Amino acid sequence: MLDTLAHTLRRTPDRPAVLTATRTGAVRTKATCGDLADLADRYAAALHGHGLRRGGTVGVAVRPGPRALAVLLAMHRLGLRAAVLDPGAGPAVLRARLALARPELVVADAAAQAAATWARPLARRAQVVLPDLAALGPVATVGPRLPGCAPALDTGVRSAALPRPVDDDGDAIIVFTSGTTARPRAVVHSRSSIAAGMAAVTGLVRPRPGRPVLGGTFFVLVPSLAGGAPVALPARSPRVLARQVGRLAPQSTYLTPPQLRAALAEGARFTGRVWTGSAPVSTELLTRVKQAGATEAWGVYALTELFPAAAVEQADKAAFTGNGDLVGAPLPGVEAETSGAGELLLSGPAVRDRYLGEEPDPRVATGDRARIEDGRIVLEGRCKDMVLRQAENIYPGLYEPSLHVPGVELALLVGVPAGDGDERLVAVVQPCPGADAVRLRADLKGPLARMGTARPDAVVLADIPLSGRSRKPDRAAAARLAAERLAGRGR
Repeated sequence: MLDTLAHTLRRTPDRPAVLTATRTGAVRTKATCGDLADLADRYAAALHGHGLRRGGTVGVAVRPGPRALAVLLAMHRLGLRAAVLDPGAGPAVLRARLALARPELVVADAAAQAAATWARPLARRAQVVLPDLAALGPVATVGPRLPGCAPALDTGVRSAALPRPVDDDGDAIIVFTSGTTARPRAVVHSRSSIAAGMAAVTGLVRPRPGRPVLGGTFFVLVPSLAGGAPVALPARSPRVLARQVGRLAPQSTYLTPPQLRAALAEGARFTGRVWTGSAPVSTELLTRVKQAGATEAWGVYALTELFPAAAVEQADKAAFTGNGDLVGAPLPGVEAETSGAGELLLSGPAVRDRYLGEEPDPRVATGDRARIEDGRIVLEGRCKDMVLRQAENIYPGLYEPSLHVPGVELALLVGVPAGDGDERLVAVVQPCPGADAVRLRADLKGPLARMGTARPDAVVLADIPLSGRSRKPDRAAAARLAAERLAGRGR
């Protein structure tokens, strides 16, 4: 599909490709098809000029948009693999991830680099925390450069004839997920698994040429543009987003549940089909979307290891009266089963190839408890400790060690239900006997500030419940304790 997209961009160079919204919600063209094609060619030549060859790894810290897409198209052409770097993960986590992926070059936009240098105080307030990228190896800038940025990607690079585009399989992308700072874990998708995932999205959404699609993810941009539909990047402001939806009248919309709730609160009116995922999707939310004008409202069940896996429309979800959360039938090519312990296991052509540093594995253990009922997947809870907040996966094991400052005996990060499937992230900290609570909270400010987007919504000082013969911390009981304490504060 990336090859199809490259041909489509060249065939219709003047057609709008990526759209954005002004503060009034008016639509403007950010990049044409020709702009994207030219940018991808420039980046491919520059990466090749830097000595990067098929199989090499490039770290990518570029905000979603035309430049990020052009970088990925360039890497696809050369057979490189992209290690996606999350500026919100915190410097210690990011260093560990880079040490695992070992990129030969990091390409970053000015925003990511500013977060590590002169704009660090502003970046902290925006919950973006990066180490000094230059200390991690060669760095190149894509897009406009600001003071202190690394040289532009194509500065001082010797031009050379590009090799023929790579057209067989191989590693395509590394996406970091769980693990600890000492032992990070990363999902490796192959070119074929990415292609299968995008084909599944195309079959599900069926974008039509000409009319815009609203959404900012890679799995929205590529199938839509390849099918001749321009893509509008969602506005960050809920008020502007609501105006944007009304003026754009998209054929399809993909927003996360938090984005949808915020847009609905601003009176958004939808058109066409609306898709949402990356966090639990309630029947109530899908119903509200249809009441706001959507012809169909779909919840998508997906994982980093497999996107998408299943989908369910509001009418079917509302009609389900059994226990658990109906997420729909597995999409074509996806095979679902459960283990003896009730964990959902998935396989199919879109499944990730492996975890970095491990052997290939054709099956994904999702960490979700589930049952298969009438050919549909019904979730019954999570087996793993991941917390889902604002459509972001937060893995406690990455950050809990940093909470063990002097005076802390135990510390856990737990999720507390916040309504409509979302969670609040709470740090439950058990002080050492005799520790001063005021001093302890002051000492925790530094570690909390360095946690970026994983910073807890609240800190509760309490004895952490223990369970089992080994008296291990009981996360479920700690979450209940945190919920009770927070409810007490509310009263």
